[in-house]
Amino acid sequence: MSAIGSVFDKVGSGVHSAIAAASRRTGIDFNYLLGQAQIESSLNPTAKAATSSARGLYQFIDQSWLGVVKQHGAENGLGWAANSIGRNSAGKLCVTDPAAKNAIMALRDDPNVASLMAAEHASANKAAIEGQLGRPATGTDLYMCHFLGLAGASKFLSTMQDNPDRAGATMFPAAARANRNIFFAKDGSARSLSEIYDRFAQKLDKGVQLAGGKAASGNLAGQPARNGRSTSTLDQLMAANNADDRLQALLRPTPDSARLAYMMLARLGG
Repeated sequence: MSAIGSVFDKVGSGVHSAIAAASRRTGIDFNYLLGQAQIESSLNPTAKAATSSARGLYQFIDQSWLGVVKQHGAENGLGWAANSIGRNSAGKLCVTDPAAKNAIMALRDDPNVASLMAAEHASANKAAIEGQLGRPATGTDLYMCHFLGLAGASKFLSTMQDNPDRAGATMFPAAARANRNIFFAKDGSARSLSEIYDRFAQKLDKGVQLAGGKAASGNLAGQPARNGRSTSTLDQLMAANNADDRLQALLRPTPDSARLAYMMLARLGG
């Protein structure tokens, strides 16, 4: 193995470990976080965008990063950073101390901090979107929150539930102008909400597969779900994980059930 190959292996291992730790701490599915990081940065913890302030494993822009650190930093050992972030007269998040600002922004290059903040952000979005939609959130739902913001994703998903054939570009003209390949087909026709959703599901699946996650067993993004939307491999894994958690909770003995089992065994032994 070449020295360069060895370095890349170590970096990849560290990134996977950082994402796994963030997943365990927040309960957000590892494969979702892995797929998102693959899509955003190809798992490069120091990636920088050429056309924006986006940086790091999850490509947080400056304002988004300040927001997530302000909201979740203190509970994760970053109280100094959270307390340094305020708002200027225009209402934008800012850090008045230049040294503190540089240190906070540089945290995006740390895969452990970036993964944890991305997971905390996804966890907050998950709770909010599930409350609004009245159903469990899928990995694709969470990525819609990442792409459109919570308010935009809520509007997108609730409208798609009732009118899946509605053109997405008419609802999100600014996003459509900035992401034409997502909102429009090659022939120039506008994609429907369900078609856009499916493309994100496939994109996440591909990201997980490229990163070596569990969804590499096959891309099932085209398989129709009972609600009419396609279900990606990642979404199925998340559903399976939720079901497994519920099963474990049912199988976990309670003091009453343990006492009853003991009494039954005692009678049989007698």
